[in-house]
Amino acid sequence: MEQRRVARIGIPLVLCLLFFGVQCWLLTSGSKTQPAQMLIADTSELKASPALAEVSTNVPPQVLYARAWKLLKDNFYEQGFNTQDWSRWQHHYDGKLKTPEDAHKAIETMLASLADPYTRFLDRDSFDEEKSQIEAHLFGVGMQLGMNKEHKVVVIAPIEGTPAFNAGVHPGDEILEVNNKPVKGQSLDQVVKQIRGEINSIVSITFLRKQDKRKVSLKRAEIPIKAVASCEILPDNLGYIRLDSFISQKANSEMRQALKKLSNTDGLIIDLRNNPGGLLSNAIDIANMFLDHGTIVSTIDSEGYKAKTEAANSPISKQPIVVLINQGSASASEILSGALHDNERAKLVGQKTFGKGLVQSINRLDDGSGINVTIARYLTPNDVDIHKQGISPDKDCEVVLKDDDYTKGRGPWWIDLSYSNFKHSPKDGKDVQLAKAVEVLKKEVSTQPSHKTVSLKKH
Repeated sequence: MEQRRVARIGIPLVLCLLFFGVQCWLLTSGSKTQPAQMLIADTSELKASPALAEVSTNVPPQVLYARAWKLLKDNFYEQGFNTQDWSRWQHHYDGKLKTPEDAHKAIETMLASLADPYTRFLDRDSFDEEKSQIEAHLFGVGMQLGMNKEHKVVVIAPIEGTPAFNAGVHPGDEILEVNNKPVKGQSLDQVVKQIRGEINSIVSITFLRKQDKRKVSLKRAEIPIKAVASCEILPDNLGYIRLDSFISQKANSEMRQALKKLSNTDGLIIDLRNNPGGLLSNAIDIANMFLDHGTIVSTIDSEGYKAKTEAANSPISKQPIVVLINQGSASASEILSGALHDNERAKLVGQKTFGKGLVQSINRLDDGSGINVTIARYLTPNDVDIHKQGISPDKDCEVVLKDDDYTKGRGPWWIDLSYSNFKHSPKDGKDVQLAKAVEVLKKEVSTQPSHKTVSLKKH
């Protein structure tokens, strides 16, 4: 099936398509606006599937490049190609590409000419990692890691039930060595890559806790990836859900479970701060959990075709809602925020969002590498183009954070730049943006009739 035809029958209905193997709609900022850098130390190996097994290592470099060129020609959303004649690249490297690495460099150079940071080449490892996040299959030891101001790699938190958790790894433990090699002077990403590896293989890690060194051998295992990072009942019977990402295909089912748990609360706070985005389908599915009418999002492709996605009119929650946003809320987060706000379903509290109003497709090339291609731009239900503009909080609901708010613990409750206080909670009252959200939600609850979560059904 040709990709453009699929787009015309409704981009929002598509999750994955076959195109050089696998293609998915992706929305993500690709930005690092989060004050605390954090990575999950797990591999991106995928479980075997027929589509993924068809990777070829014998594709001529010139063929690989030619297919990448045509992919961009047929799908890139801005057909002016950054004011250049795209045909100039078609034969630009004829006779010059001898190896796959040559082809990759040529593709990267070609993509750079578009000046679009979201249209980018992914080597095989990066493509596999992106796919693994979507399929929620990661293999590793189960630690969230960060790098503090002293450039020390520390454990933010072990994930419950994982090898690291079961071995007694604690938040705040510093990593000194991986497989007997010191990590000092390395980047966080370099350390994470050393901790990664095949399932059931062993990695040796030396930790420092206060003055005590401890070497631990951990067997890598499958690590659960959670899109819903927190689901709690706050004082005054208010529900709180922190959605970390829209990238996992399980994000919508996790949100349904969270809503079921909070079905008897009087109102909901949906925390999208520092949520960089993910799958378009997840943003639409989750918006449908709250909307009984209206447009969710509109997309405009390279030919100027506008497709609207309307609410399915079957919400599972009618509780008053406040959505927490900040400069790290991007793309799919902005679609959900815009859908709930423009349909007068939620109040927005916090700071202006990132402003990423473009849609990407994930495309795998024959050799297992891939390209994320910007294929469309989107508008909020009120036909607002938020790209490079962002979405602002409601009037009197803006809470701007300064640098010292983070250092003094008044920022998002789970962020601690000192990497020393790991007993965070949305109930501790220190998070000033969350406190404002609670204040706004209480007012909304007091002025609206009681609405509980309706019967949860599969749609």
